[in-house]
Parts: sequence; C-alpha cells; structure tokens
Amino acid sequence: MQPFLELKGVSKVFPGVRALDSVDLEIYPGEVHGLVGENGAGKSTLIKILTGAHKNETGQIIIEGKESNIKGPRDAMNYGITAIYQELNIVKQLSVAENVFLGREIKKNGNKGLLDISVMRKKAEELLEELGQKIDTKINVAKLGIGQQQMVEIAKALSVKTKLLIMDEPTSSLAEREVKELLKTVKELKNKGIAVIYISHRLDEVMEICDRVTVMRDGRKIDTLDIDKVDINGLIRLMVGRNLEQQYPKVESNANEEALRVENLNRRGVFKNISFNVKRGEIVGFSGLVGAGRTEVMRAIFGADEYDSGEIYINGKKVKITCPKDAMKNGIAFLTEDRKGQGLVLDNTIDFNSNIASYDKSSSGLLLNIKKLKELTRENIKKLNINPPSENFIVRQLSGGNQQKVVIAKWLNTKANIFIFDEPTRGIDVGAKVEVYNVLNSLVEQNCAVIIISSELPEILGMSDRVYVMHEGEITAEINRKDANQENIMRAASGEV
Repeated sequence: MQPFLELKGVSKVFPGVRALDSVDLEIYPGEVHGLVGENGAGKSTLIKILTGAHKNETGQIIIEGKESNIKGPRDAMNYGITAIYQELNIVKQLSVAENVFLGREIKKNGNKGLLDISVMRKKAEELLEELGQKIDTKINVAKLGIGQQQMVEIAKALSVKTKLLIMDEPTSSLAEREVKELLKTVKELKNKGIAVIYISHRLDEVMEICDRVTVMRDGRKIDTLDIDKVDINGLIRLMVGRNLEQQYPKVESNANEEALRVENLNRRGVFKNISFNVKRGEIVGFSGLVGAGRTEVMRAIFGADEYDSGEIYINGKKVKITCPKDAMKNGIAFLTEDRKGQGLVLDNTIDFNSNIASYDKSSSGLLLNIKKLKELTRENIKKLNINPPSENFIVRQLSGGNQQKVVIAKWLNTKANIFIFDEPTRGIDVGAKVEVYNVLNSLVEQNCAVIIISSELPEILGMSDRVYVMHEGEITAEINRKDANQENIMRAASGEV
C-alpha cells in the first residue's frame, strides 16, 4: 500500500536549537500512528511543519506519492491534513453548526446570499452522526462539555475531506467516560480510511488505540514499531534514553504535626461540608471526576475564590484568608492547573517568571538585587533541570514540561511550606513527570505539607500517603495509602459509597 504521507530527511533549525534532525516517517491510510517522546523531542515542530505553521529547511514531504510543498495552513488543508490541538480551535459563542463550517459557511444563492443555516445544521448533524454522536447543532458550543466540543472539531475536520487527522494530547482534559468515547471515535475514523497521528503522554492509550508508534528524542526519530512488538516500559526506555528507576518514585512519609486543617468549608452550589487535614512530611491526594469540586475547594483555601462558611487552621491557629496575598503570608503556594493562563507570563523570561512571587528575597528596600535574582534563577534551572538552561529564554518557547518546572521554581522561591499542586503533570512527558515527582519528594523531605489534585489515578495511587475522594462537591472517602486502589477510589468518585 502507498503511504498517504512520507517524510524523508526533514530537518528544522531554530536559533541555537536543532528542533528536527533528518526525520523519516511513513503514515498509511486507515492507520492510527502514535507519536511519542519527551517534551522537546521534536513532536510539536514536526506537526507544525505538516500543518504549515513552520517550513522545513531540508528534506522531502511526499503526499500520495507526489513531492509536496506545504507553505502554510491553507496548503495543508488542501492536501487533506488537519490538526486538533489541546486548546480547541472553536468559537464558543457560535452554534455547533456554525463552528463546523467556520470560514466555509454555506450560503443561499451561491456565495452571494445569506447563510443557509438550515442546510449547515443538517450537514453538521450528518457529520456528527457519522461519528456516532447525537449533538444538537443549534446550541452554542459553550454549552457542551470538553468531550463534545472535541467531537465538533472532528466533525469540522470531516467536513473538509480530511485524509490525515493529527490529534495532539486529545484526552488531557477529558473524564474517563469521554476518553472511551473519543477512542471509539478514533476507531471510526480508522474504519473510514482516514490516517490518524495520535500524540499522547498517556502511553496506555497509545498501546490501546495505535497500530504503530514512532518514538522521538532530541529532534530525531529513534524508532518506529508495530504496537504488538513493544510494551510501555520499552517505549519509556526509547523515549528517555535511560531506564527510569520507578515511574512513581515515592519517598516514605514522615508525617508529623498538622500543617493545614479545613473544617466545614461551604460554597453554595459548588461544595459543602469540606473537612480534611494535611500533615507536614506527607503528600495528600485529591481524586474525583471532572466537576467534583476539587479545584474550587483549593482556590477557596488559597483566597482566589470566596467561600460562604467554614474555618481554615494553619499550624493549629485559625486564619482568615480573603485573597491570595493572605494565603501566601500564611505559607500557602498554589500551582494552578492552567499554567499558561494563570501560572506564567508567557512572553517574559525564565528569570522573570521564576522570581515573580518572591522579589522580596532579592531586594533591599525598593531596589532589586539583580545579581541575587539571577543567582536564584540559575539555582532553580540546575535543581529542576530546566532546558534550555538559560535564564533569559522566553517561557512561551519552552516545552510544556519545562514551563511547569518554571511554575514550580516560582513557588520554591517563596517562604511557602504548604504546597497545593493542581494537575502537576498534565500534558508533560514521563521523564519530566518523574522530575516533578522528585520535587514533591524533596518538599516532603523538607517537612512541607503537599496536596496534589490529579485526574490520573495511577499518579494519585503512586504518590499519595492518603487520598480524599470528592463527588459532586462533597468528600465521599478518605483512604490510606495501603488501602487505596483504583476500584475503591472510582466507587467513591461516582458516589457509590
């Protein structure tokens, strides 16, 4: 069979970085092809070349047997190449039908008349039905969950006769039920003869859905393998170029005195009667389905959102927290799940971002000690293995894993001793995950109290000393490490206790 897409010796260089180095790749019609690698391995650059966002400097791109020149996104679309990114390309104020045909609206009387909304709705409905989806095409996309919004994006891709669909971390924000629905849809696309490039750090999904997998590292293709010829540990070894001692390198808890206690915290319609505690020298996990209220509780404790009633105690003393500044004064750090929107100033440097919450450490009166500030930054770069190791590098240009390390550096520089991590490893690779886990371990060894919110059950089980489970705004279970397993956590997360 002739490949739909063939790359021969494709390279791309940015100032000081060889992002792609002579990459060869073949993608066949009706194939689900996994693309895996650590952050910075070259996956994103490769996809940007295929979608016309970047231009390759050397090598050939052959589409359906003919050498092709992808000069921009329009060329990629004309060749039948479409991508769906983590941040969905939809307009939430428009209807489902309007989003499916955005930029290619169907009009009455050819291109000169008004929009033919009824035809657009009908065709959008047909495309969604092809994917096994029954979604009202009249409603605004804002009213849909993330999983259904993704289905709208896939329907949009089908509407332009896509032959190769690139899916970048498609399940990173989905609940378990939505993940199953998406994987089912990917199989439908495969059955239609559409090629799929599936990029994911969730290697279990790659093993389940892909026919073949290509591993990248440091801008090079390391290998392409049939999925039945490799296991997850083999993929990890190829990705990181070394053996990871443990996927979840948990240090033993030295839990002692109580650092944080919350009693009967309430916010009407969001959470109720929330009571829990965290001790110094332990990691406490918060698990639950999407919408359970975990993030909302932590935002209230940090003073980012209001709460109606309840009490917060730090080191045994009742405190009043009305804003993040109050929380920081009381030694609380909150690493938001939205690192790009709320955790970083993307167009500024590593230096700026890692010190933004702790300028008092490098200042004398009103004057900043620039030398001390840069020393702190260099210490963090070394400690957290931030790459590239330059304090003047712009954060937007970093990989997701390195961006997360900069967020962690920001809070390590403060006087915090209670750390709340909300989805600390979302969208980062296995190697970077282990580095984040080692940061959690170092905090435990420094006698800090650590809370992690995670949608990945293996992460909760692997790194937590105790687990609180939430369902519809309430804590439904507290489970010790030795008793915790996926079954009893999921039962509590579903309200079946």
